[in-house]
Amino acid sequence: MTEDILKKIKQLPPLPESAMQIETVYQDPDSTFNDMVKILEKDPLLTADILKAANSPLYGFSREINAINQAVGLFGMGTVRGFALASIVKKSFTLDLSPYGINNDIFSNISKLQHAIMTSWCLKKEGSLLGVLSPAAFLVEIGKVIISQQIITNKQQEYFCNAIEELGNVEAAEKRLFNTNTPEVSATIFEHWRFESGLVNTIRNCQNPDKAEEEDKKAAQILNVVRTLVPLSGIITDESTAQAKDLILKYNLDMDSFDRALENI
Repeated sequence: MTEDILKKIKQLPPLPESAMQIETVYQDPDSTFNDMVKILEKDPLLTADILKAANSPLYGFSREINAINQAVGLFGMGTVRGFALASIVKKSFTLDLSPYGINNDIFSNISKLQHAIMTSWCLKKEGSLLGVLSPAAFLVEIGKVIISQQIITNKQQEYFCNAIEELGNVEAAEKRLFNTNTPEVSATIFEHWRFESGLVNTIRNCQNPDKAEEEDKKAAQILNVVRTLVPLSGIITDESTAQAKDLILKYNLDMDSFDRALENI
């Protein structure tokens, strides 16, 4: 990772107090459903963002979710934590993803689609992992914001575009320019903000889950599958689906639940 990228990460402001309170409650083994609800209810704007996210058609609920306690009850504390952190973190950045050839709406939709697939796939059989996987699905791509800023600062847009075309892989092009890639930058951001090691390690090793700590390997594998399924265009294709299923077979993950998740989406 270049010094310029590291400098941008170190200059990021601390997260707002609301994020720290959410993390304190979530990490406390003695905290309850009501403790999380009370923290969220103190921030009406954040509550509105969470309810908007929870009511996305991607989750398939037939009735509107109109209260934060209802959202926590339906999704669980881990997933609502993901909704909250996604809203807070993304407001901490100025988004310009033009070097990647996408706009902010596409960037946002990628995260939403990754999260919806993740939640539907894992909720029943891997629900214990959603405390890590929910924010990871929403936030794993945030490193692109820092890399994009540096590309623009360096006036390397054309060089980056040519590298993507030559290498056929966005993260290989990132590596050529900055000796890092999106998951590594994202993980370093969350390390800077002192998020728990499980989230940091899952994101950092999602491209190479075998390098993850043993307790984080399965989460890293699942995140790799979902990122493979949802390409940079934000459109799931036959090719990306086939690649994702190859990884599921390789990692011996639950294919039936994955197929049902795709049908739901």
